[in-house]
Amino acid sequence: MKVDLGDLNAFVAVAGAKGFRDGARLSGTSASGLSEAVRRLETQLGVRLLHRTTRSVLPTEAGQRLLERLRPALTEVEAALDVVNGFRDRPAGTLKLNVPISASRLVLPSIVPRFLAAYPDISLEVIAEDGFVDVLAAGCDAGIRYGERLEQDMVAVPIGPRFQRFAVAAAPAYFDRHGRPEHPRELLGHACLRGRFSSGSMPLWEFERDGEMLRVDVTGQLIVRIGATTDLVVDAAIAGAGVIYLFEDWLRPYFVSGALEPILEPWWLRFPGPFLYYPGRRLLPAPLRAFVDFIKDALEGPLAGATRGGIEADGSGSGSGSG
Repeated sequence: MKVDLGDLNAFVAVAGAKGFRDGARLSGTSASGLSEAVRRLETQLGVRLLHRTTRSVLPTEAGQRLLERLRPALTEVEAALDVVNGFRDRPAGTLKLNVPISASRLVLPSIVPRFLAAYPDISLEVIAEDGFVDVLAAGCDAGIRYGERLEQDMVAVPIGPRFQRFAVAAAPAYFDRHGRPEHPRELLGHACLRGRFSSGSMPLWEFERDGEMLRVDVTGQLIVRIGATTDLVVDAAIAGAGVIYLFEDWLRPYFVSGALEPILEPWWLRFPGPFLYYPGRRLLPAPLRAFVDFIKDALEGPLAGATRGGIEADGSGSGSGSG
């Protein structure tokens, strides 16, 4: 029985994303095209592979068995095809990265233009989101995460600033009206601009000084989705709506311009920077291998300043933070 490889890939994309729309978004195709491919595959095999409802798309028992065998097989096919890249003068193909919104602003601006210039035959697709994602199930080659969010059996390579801090600030006019806190606990008496993760949790504001850790459960009128609406909360802080808690590198340009005034700096929490992570398989696709080598070289080369110490205060800034 001859089965089209594209139809198999379509089935894996839909089953992995648990939906035609998300499968289309992650695979860069159309939902209608995926639906037709899966329907064609089911007809050819003579068995239903997916349970379709208005709310979800889930594999049937037969579909789940097929999915378990297909994923490693398709990975091997991709690896085999990628061997051909070794005979090219320059690596070619598509590299797909899943990154936090913070990394798209803090880490990648200093890396991507140089990488694209060095490898003109590689297409780079960046998917920025702050929900935790299985990069393989999402059809990505690699991801960027902070250390506490790395998955098991993954290889991790340092990328971006090796240390970052969460800064606290507000507009000078706000502090003129409400006073300048001298201790993190005094934030309980201020209007704080808070953030909520896509999971629904709302992180406390964390501080550290001389080994003392504090977690403050602040309050305030404005709550935003961490990552997706960070620009809104920055604008609100600049307008004097309250106190913001966010990556230092994101806020630094506003410190320089005077739009925001930093406070409590001795208490700013310092934490390890992000990692590029990818499956620990022996043969990497050529575009990913080129990117990994580029990042490793950057640790000792021209990008070392940005990779070790942070991004220059040019407005491209940093992460998703807490807003």
